[in-house]
Amino acid sequence: QVQLVESGGGLVQPGGSLRLSCAASGMMIRDYDMTWYRQTPGKERELIAGITTTNVAHLADDVKGRFTVSRNNTQNTVFLQMTNLKTTDTAVYYCKAIATHYWGRGTQVTVSP
Repeated sequence: QVQLVESGGGLVQPGGSLRLSCAASGMMIRDYDMTWYRQTPGKERELIAGITTTNVAHLADDVKGRFTVSRNNTQNTVFLQMTNLKTTDTAVYYCKAIATHYWGRGTQVTVSP
């Protein structure tokens, strides 16, 4: 059975950093473009970042210059390095394999003074 498990979220002050991980099992991420989304209660999920099977990264304007997406196919894990965090980055962060219904359960990121 396919599972995606996000981790690394927590409480951080504005300007701080967090590194999120998305560990996959039951699938090989080397075969999939992978994405990161985030969602705040009452709002739609927002596409934040993506990384292709050929290691080309894409970032939304809101996070460009602050976030970095990467993958380690040997570890079967996708990462989201977040720096210079803002209060508006507060959300639950999810990973997803493109062209599938494979979602993780999410990890909470809270940015607050």
